[in-house]
Amino acid sequence: MHAISYVRVADVDAALAEGIDPDSRFLAGGTTEVDMLRIGVAQERRLVDINELPLNTIEDQPDGGLLLGALARMSTVASAPGVRQRFPMIAQALELGASAQLRNMASMGGNMIQRVRCAYFRETDMPCNKREPGSGCAAEGGFHRGHAVLGTSEHCFAAHPSDVAVPLVALDAVIHLRGREGERTMPLEDFFLPPGDTPEREHPIEHGELITAIEVPAAPVARRSLYLKVRDRQSYEFALVSVAAAATVADGVISEVRLALGGVATRPWRARTAEGLLNGGPAIRDAFEAAAAAELAQAVARPQNAFKIELARRAIVRALERVTAS
Repeated sequence: MHAISYVRVADVDAALAEGIDPDSRFLAGGTTEVDMLRIGVAQERRLVDINELPLNTIEDQPDGGLLLGALARMSTVASAPGVRQRFPMIAQALELGASAQLRNMASMGGNMIQRVRCAYFRETDMPCNKREPGSGCAAEGGFHRGHAVLGTSEHCFAAHPSDVAVPLVALDAVIHLRGREGERTMPLEDFFLPPGDTPEREHPIEHGELITAIEVPAAPVARRSLYLKVRDRQSYEFALVSVAAAATVADGVISEVRLALGGVATRPWRARTAEGLLNGGPAIRDAFEAAAAAELAQAVARPQNAFKIELARRAIVRALERVTAS
């Protein structure tokens, strides 16, 4: 591990001034960044500690939405009454996303930019297009059981690791950014870039730009929602498949549905094909199975991860049955 300098800042302007240094990186909970430095994947030589910035609030909006400060800890957000009552799938995803110790440290903003868990990305002796563009993808001929089947490219098919990003994308969340040139917002779904030909670029964020908040619009449909996570073990583990589902049903007909997938894609995957088939249709198992099959028709499987397609289909159906049950 190389030598690293450290500076602590107390306001956003100071953070932006310090963060512009090309050798600097912001440090919040550090649950991912410190790991990356230890194993030699991250090369920054200067950490800017932003934990004292006033960005840790959880604000209930008058219309029923939420504004989550980027430094709000996962455990704090999961236990907030407004989250648990109006957006239960967010609380569930946070609680299933990490151990209690990690949830107490990890920030919401940091969770959005955590790095993939592909072993080849984290092993600096192995080729990885995400770590070293053009070097190749060791997972293609190596172990790839946990890798993605949706949104992949020939350059990278590592699965996106975040749990809470999945329900946030389903809920049309918006991310707030601030840089030296001012503030901007974008749909959270657009914040996660597909690998394409540039797998090393995961987010459209500029160096020295700071995540300040995540905005969750009001969504009455989310009151009846859940986050279903399928993993190899019930203790702390990343998802093989996860489903964020919310639905409103009246007289047996789905009037609104939100659906997103995790563990199976290179980014949090909004299941818009399935949503389109489900909206206005009957809340029955046959409809759920047809929608799941249509969503997964575009999946591209490799030998070791082909099981994820069937697993995802079953998880979608199970989640929809549970969230539409009377």
